Amino acid sequence: MKSLALALAQVAALATPAAAEPPADPFFAYDRPATYGVHVERTRVPLRDGSHLACDLHRPADAAGRPAPGRFPAIVYDFNAYDQLAAFGAAARYYVTRGYVAAVCNVRGSGASPGRLDPFSAQEQRDNHDLIEWLGTRPWTNGRVGQLGVSYGGHTALLAAVTKPPHLAAIIPVDGISDWYENTIYRGGIYSARIRDWQRSTAPDTLVTYPRHPLYDDFWRERSVKDRWADLDVPTLEIAGWYDRYRDGMVANYQARKHNVWLVAGPWQHGMPAGQYADIGTGGFLAWFDRWLGGRPAPLPAKKITSFELPSGGWRQYDDWPAAAAHPRRFALAGDGTLAPGPGTPFAGSFEVNTEPGPGRPDQRLAFTTGPLRHDLVLAGGIEARIRAAFTATDGNLAVIVSDVAPDGTATRVTQGWLKASHRHGHQRQAAVVPGVAYDLPVHVWPTHYRLGAGHRLRVTVGSDDYPEIDSDAPAGRVTVTRGSVEFTTG
Repeated sequence: MKSLALALAQVAALATPAAAEPPADPFFAYDRPATYGVHVERTRVPLRDGSHLACDLHRPADAAGRPAPGRFPAIVYDFNAYDQLAAFGAAARYYVTRGYVAAVCNVRGSGASPGRLDPFSAQEQRDNHDLIEWLGTRPWTNGRVGQLGVSYGGHTALLAAVTKPPHLAAIIPVDGISDWYENTIYRGGIYSARIRDWQRSTAPDTLVTYPRHPLYDDFWRERSVKDRWADLDVPTLEIAGWYDRYRDGMVANYQARKHNVWLVAGPWQHGMPAGQYADIGTGGFLAWFDRWLGGRPAPLPAKKITSFELPSGGWRQYDDWPAAAAHPRRFALAGDGTLAPGPGTPFAGSFEVNTEPGPGRPDQRLAFTTGPLRHDLVLAGGIEARIRAAFTATDGNLAVIVSDVAPDGTATRVTQGWLKASHRHGHQRQAAVVPGVAYDLPVHVWPTHYRLGAGHRLRVTVGSDDYPEIDSDAPAGRVTVTRGSVEFTTG
């Protein structure tokens, strides 16, 4: 999740030349000069249950530092639990000096906001709804409110949208979710070890509550955007990183709501693009809010999809994702360790389950590799694996990892997916796993936009562990794979 260092990096990057050119699109080059100062005041925003949120209001100011006269559009800026109001306020200054009110607030149970922290819960969503409506009815706002945030703040922006506050006009979620269960906590039904440090430092109560809900139930539906996609109907500019942990959810949101969602996906790790390679700057963010909140004739992105082709192919723009020219291409796993186009044939390959944290031994996974590619191969969309496997235990995990193998043998991870065998029919209920019986296991692999160069090889590995992305919690024993294929979207 977002740290203070990332917030400060965002502020510094506003004055730092980008590491690479942004897309050649007027949307990203949009700008206008700062015309206001900034007036900051601490306030308590009242909530419907009598409690309040601790907020800093950043309002456009005149030369004397007083709140400037007039009615301004407003932004809820990074509504999260990190008690970093000053840092996020500094980042919001860019918008305030261009005529926006920015509310920077601590969620319930964090900072000076009283109560119990329960991330992304219905209570937190009601609070966010109340904050938007309070802000939209102030005499110094124009009644149009936007919300912007990264990670935790990206999640809350999306969840705010599906609660449909009347004054919410547009959002910009950065590295947001479609579903907290699937994107973060139980990946393929397997608990993610990677999130525990965040739980310990930010929301320790969840170390108790989350393990009580290993299946997808009402607890998780409450925290889901996917469960309410029909209500995600405000203009939404999603900013995602192809190296980010939430890219699958961001792509899913676009595919569910193509009419009102635009997607920008860059070569970024988790966090704001500011300061990262191929930083897109702040022009597009301002254009988005100017158009939907400020009533200015600001441009939209030229295409619905703006995507950076990894690892260094540069920006591409498409009318849809996957692009119209993309097509599925299936590769089959073979008993001799090859990966080749076609449906494949039965074989038998087995590995020992790794029950220890950390990477397993090479003999604790199976690897399948193409020969050197004769032409470049672009993976540009979703990836679905289907593995037929039997377990000696009453459950098991599968981790499917896709890699790019360079001519010198160096392997670079491209993407991955996971599945607990008992969740093969979905996460709402467990399906029995009988030792020795082979099951068809559909493993959803995160989407990507990646070019493998001619002479490189495509590799798929199948194992039981992928620590820290998932816990090594499968029962001890062996897994036997008897058939498998991976369908890539290529273009």
